[in-house]
Amino acid sequence: MKNLKQQKTIKTEVRLSGRGLFSGKDVKVLFKPAPPDAGIVFVRKDVDPPVQIRVKPENIVERNRRTALGNGQVYVETSEHCLAAIAALDIDNIFVELDAEELPGFDGSSEEYFNTLRKSGLQLQDAEQHPIIVTESICITEGDKSIYALPSNGNGLNITYDLDYTQHTGIGRQIYSCDLNEADYAQNLVRARTFVLEAEALQMQAMGIGSHLGPKDILVINSDGPIKNSFRFADECVRHKVVDLIGDLRLAGRPIVGRVVAYRSGHVLNQKLVARIVESQRKAGQRDLLSGKPILDIKRIQRILPHRYPFLLVDKVVEIEKDRRIKGIKNVTFNEQFFQGHFPGTPVMPGVLIVEALAQVSGLLFAQKLEHTGKLAVLLTMDGVKIRKSVIPGDQLILIAEADKIRSRAAKCNCKAMVGNDIVAEAQLKFMLVDDEV
Repeated sequence: MKNLKQQKTIKTEVRLSGRGLFSGKDVKVLFKPAPPDAGIVFVRKDVDPPVQIRVKPENIVERNRRTALGNGQVYVETSEHCLAAIAALDIDNIFVELDAEELPGFDGSSEEYFNTLRKSGLQLQDAEQHPIIVTESICITEGDKSIYALPSNGNGLNITYDLDYTQHTGIGRQIYSCDLNEADYAQNLVRARTFVLEAEALQMQAMGIGSHLGPKDILVINSDGPIKNSFRFADECVRHKVVDLIGDLRLAGRPIVGRVVAYRSGHVLNQKLVARIVESQRKAGQRDLLSGKPILDIKRIQRILPHRYPFLLVDKVVEIEKDRRIKGIKNVTFNEQFFQGHFPGTPVMPGVLIVEALAQVSGLLFAQKLEHTGKLAVLLTMDGVKIRKSVIPGDQLILIAEADKIRSRAAKCNCKAMVGNDIVAEAQLKFMLVDDEV
């Protein structure tokens, strides 16, 4: 399935403020446009220096009844309603600055976030969206709760949620299905509020949680239904569970294409599914690197680069995004000439050669733009070089370069080398563009 969507950000900065649902603390939030491939990034401005927390599975922090992300000892709490609005509007890149730990709860729905972001307008960007496509069935079960991710023939996310509260007459059993899109979300989901059983609410307030809230501020449900409140939809509870699930699925860092079916699932199970989906795609990507047809094979690489044995350190190129990004492969074998002396008995690929491989793959990236200019990229400076792990025979070195600046006489690349999911080296490389006959 080919995805042809362009990435999106917001057109203008927008603000909102409120109180945290659990903490009750005042917080101000500023949404700002972000460049292509930045992703969704929360920024805690109340710490010095400010700390960025990117939305990705590795940054999930387990919390009770809510979704949280962290970077070191700095956290962002109750992010699910904000993320659900971002997902419903299909926003890929955005900075979310806040001056406290917990995002505003408002009325327990995602309506304030959705309306605020929609009013800011959406801006298409010069980069293709790269969704995570579910290609195999994944099931997670814990006790009487379960959640499934399944392949789909569609181009978006389909959700079915079965909320089984048959033992509680105030809610009962509710089932809801939908395809995620802006119009359906605005009409059927955006106003659905979080809910809590009366016994749970009393227990939480006794612990000092949500003490600023009353039944008119949040759906508190007893056996007869909402206390001093009323449902916005007859099945508002299951609709809000779908909102939470949409927000949790956006923790993948990119949109998910597939079908998700949940039975009594909550944040913890939702987040475990996200991690499994992302890991499944990572493994599939590794298999593709090994078996897929290269975009540039060694013969085409030799036509572009002047390097030859034993100094040609790129075997194939498997991804190219115009003149912005490239991914190449170097298969490291015991027959490499440098292993004879580095080091006998303990073969380790020299870090300087890993950096040289990154420079070569950068040259292949610049060739996309320089092919008809008569120019050649020659390495000029290396900054921020870090060798993080050893590379040994049998490793497959994944070489990634992203163009930062390309000008008439100079170019710059941000590079990293990986083995599997581990970064083994990174550097910022600057090149001088010279006439290729020099």
